[in-house]
Amino acid sequence: MLFENIRFLDTTLRDGEQTPGVALTREKKLLIARALDEMGVSVIEAGSAITSSGERESIKAVANDGLDAEICSYCRIVKADVDHALECDVDSIHLVAPVSDLHIKTKIKKDRDAVRQIAVEVTEYAKDHGLIVELSGEDSSRADLEFLKALYADGIDAGADRLCYCDTVGLLVPEKATEIFRDLSSSLKAPISIHCHNDFGFATANTVAALAGGAKQAHVTVNGLGERAGNAALEEVVMSLEWLYKYDTGINHEQIYRISRLVSRLTGIPVSPNKALVGGNAFTHEAGIHVHGLLADKATYEPMGPEQIGRKRQIVLGKHAGRSSIALALQEMGLEADETQAGEIFNRVKQMGDQGKHVTDADLQTIAENVLDIYKESLVKLEEFTIVSGNRVTPTASIKLNVKDKEIIQAAIGNGPVDAVINAIRRAARSCAEDIVLEEYHVDAISGGTNALVEVRVKLSKEGKTVTASGARTDIIMASVEAVMNGMNRLITAE
Repeated sequence: MLFENIRFLDTTLRDGEQTPGVALTREKKLLIARALDEMGVSVIEAGSAITSSGERESIKAVANDGLDAEICSYCRIVKADVDHALECDVDSIHLVAPVSDLHIKTKIKKDRDAVRQIAVEVTEYAKDHGLIVELSGEDSSRADLEFLKALYADGIDAGADRLCYCDTVGLLVPEKATEIFRDLSSSLKAPISIHCHNDFGFATANTVAALAGGAKQAHVTVNGLGERAGNAALEEVVMSLEWLYKYDTGINHEQIYRISRLVSRLTGIPVSPNKALVGGNAFTHEAGIHVHGLLADKATYEPMGPEQIGRKRQIVLGKHAGRSSIALALQEMGLEADETQAGEIFNRVKQMGDQGKHVTDADLQTIAENVLDIYKESLVKLEEFTIVSGNRVTPTASIKLNVKDKEIIQAAIGNGPVDAVINAIRRAARSCAEDIVLEEYHVDAISGGTNALVEVRVKLSKEGKTVTASGARTDIIMASVEAVMNGMNRLITAE
């Protein structure tokens, strides 16, 4: 059997925070940890306890949240780090020792023998205090392999439960990874993990190759978050094993897209549209020839069904759209058009695409309703809104909506005037749109100058249903309101 008894250690809560610009609060860490636990991750590395008192509070909150997963803290080979980890009530520590000569001489200014001795002492100290220890070699891919194996052997003798090989700056290649892990797994009497960085784009490939060579645990992060180019992505490793190698990981992969969006939202790090599996374009089709193939057999242009990771297929319209795309989109809207009507809708969509415009779901619905002579009154109508903002004022918005013929007034604050007014809209429309999520927000200037016409495009979701909508005004706030209102009405009327 190629793979056997593989576990997943997720380091999103630590490596994600090492992504520039990310700082996870206690509440955010809890939300992510619960989602990872529900997904079936074996170990959650909740952070580095030595970092700060606030970090220790967050780690302790995760450790005491009653999760099934083993909760871990990152530690250097320093007893004070272990003491702080113990304060957090964690189950285990990821004990990291520098093993390349570059790291040994530059970072801690010692020699190989000193590193081996300190690693043993701290491992024994942690074990004496009841912790599970995963002894990790930092910069393993640039270390002397015989020295690394000697340090691992010392760690096993000192009581280490697991070992870890860290490709700290992403220098492994898959062929070498398999070779190294065949050697390590056959010569060491403890399970070994693989921890890969993505500096050359090989993190997933190296992780899978190491698992094929005998690694028993993969270190991963949601969306591949991490310092520099990130780490091996949980979604990529899991689905490579599940779909390509037919190995049952034990991970509830139908939750992958949900947790990807959660982590993106809480960290403020958007997922690239062309990101494997969870990117916005991964299961999105526009070209007519592709959609024609999809109508005949979904496998023609998809490696697997999007439902495998908890998402849905999306057809987008533009200058490359074909009649098949229009037919499928109308079908999903529950609209029927004869050949002449479908042709007119197709021509209008093509015209918008040729003008360089993005044809959103709301645009298509408007075009179709005009051609089919259908009138659907919006359930949520904007009556008025007011924005207060400035360099010494918390952005605040008040709004009056007509929701199903009932007048509702609400107010909200935000990080800026646009955020404030969108928050106010969601509050006011809560009776019919409480669980609508703003997935994406894009602004494009259509013309130049300070009085430029801007187009705002949004992607909204509600209970698995996703729509796109747009607004175009010289006022960016009004364009944003228009886009959100269009999308909100599209989602509500689609139910």
